[in-house]
Amino acid sequence: MTTDALLGGAVDPDLLALMDAVVAEHGGAGTAHGGPVRLDAALWSRLSELGLVRLTGSEQTGGSGAGWPEAAELAAAAVRHAVRLPLAEHDLLAGWLLETAGLPVDDAVRTVAVLGADGTAAAVPWASAAQRIVLLWRDADGTHRVADVEPQRLRVTPGTNLIGEPRDTVAADVGALSGTAVADELAGRLELRAALVRAVQVAAALDTAVGLAIEHAGARTQFGRPLAKFQAVQHMIADIAAETALARTAVAAALHRAVETDWAAADLDFMVAVARSCAGHAADVVVRRAHQLLGAIGTTAEHRLHHYTRAALAWRGEYGSVRSWDERVTAAAARAGADGLWPLIAG
Repeated sequence: MTTDALLGGAVDPDLLALMDAVVAEHGGAGTAHGGPVRLDAALWSRLSELGLVRLTGSEQTGGSGAGWPEAAELAAAAVRHAVRLPLAEHDLLAGWLLETAGLPVDDAVRTVAVLGADGTAAAVPWASAAQRIVLLWRDADGTHRVADVEPQRLRVTPGTNLIGEPRDTVAADVGALSGTAVADELAGRLELRAALVRAVQVAAALDTAVGLAIEHAGARTQFGRPLAKFQAVQHMIADIAAETALARTAVAAALHRAVETDWAAADLDFMVAVARSCAGHAADVVVRRAHQLLGAIGTTAEHRLHHYTRAALAWRGEYGSVRSWDERVTAAAARAGADGLWPLIAG
């Protein structure tokens, strides 16, 4: 999946080629099988030299001044080449939050944690590998605040997701924290940005898995002819291709609406929820069918398929479960009522 396809040529082809080539050189960087993922410092440094780790940061703060189309393409390229890095967390979430709050940004590797009332955030991406953690919390007066904190000032308990990426528990003494007050709607905006990041990644993983399944079906022979010639196999490929196309289209629609309205569209919550719902349900079908098509070879550590199927299953439940996004779609449809449902769907 490319953002060029998502947004109709919005990204410069030379930049697309550069991003794909750089991550392709490090294909599989950070991937783990049975162990935790480590941040590839050499690759991070290389991407930083090229201005890719803060693609959407303003040029005044040392960023590249690009937008979501470019950042989404970089995230998708990393997925295609099974490179695990906190690119989106660093740029699209933590960096954006600091800039929006009017706080300084430097070259430190960052992630973001939204603290609950008890001062704890669970499953924080890459917290144990970050040099700074951007915190968002609500103080005793109900005001949302942002602070850029060194991990040494926090309690970080390591954890991982299904593919070994750091998903850590972060705890802070919120009473001892001082932070910059921000508008309440910033928390909702951060949630949607994070959710859309994962939707982009899931769709890219599913696209790659479908490609591997098609490649296998065309190359593998059984009873003297390619698997792709068997009608049952053709039906399975059609199923996973259709599910992936639906997910990709829903993600494209949400991304386009976010970009064209600068995240201000009234129906953006609904569109992101649809994207997450479609991607989450597509993951069920694609993962099951792709492994069925590849058989035993698809379950081995040596084959690339698991880099994408396990990743899709891991990411689809982050920043909200599939059920929670389904419920948001249902709630929006119910609020729209009979007269407003089609305008809501059609945008």
